Amino acid sequence: MPSCLECENDLNLEVDEVEEGDIVTCDECGTEYEVVGVEPLQLARTDEDADDELYDEEEEEDEE
Repeated sequence: MPSCLECENDLNLEVDEVEEGDIVTCDECGTEYEVVGVEPLQLARTDEDADDELYDEEEEEDEE
């Protein structure tokens, strides 16, 4: 399950139920992410001050 880059809270989303272009919001801090890829899952922050921070499912798997 992807985690928020801001507060590290788990993002409640079903990977098989999201499509590119969908917006998901962290329930804890309100940070918004756009789904930019689904195979693998990739999320990009939507707020203007984000320095192109990107959640990438493959990078998370490499860290484990």
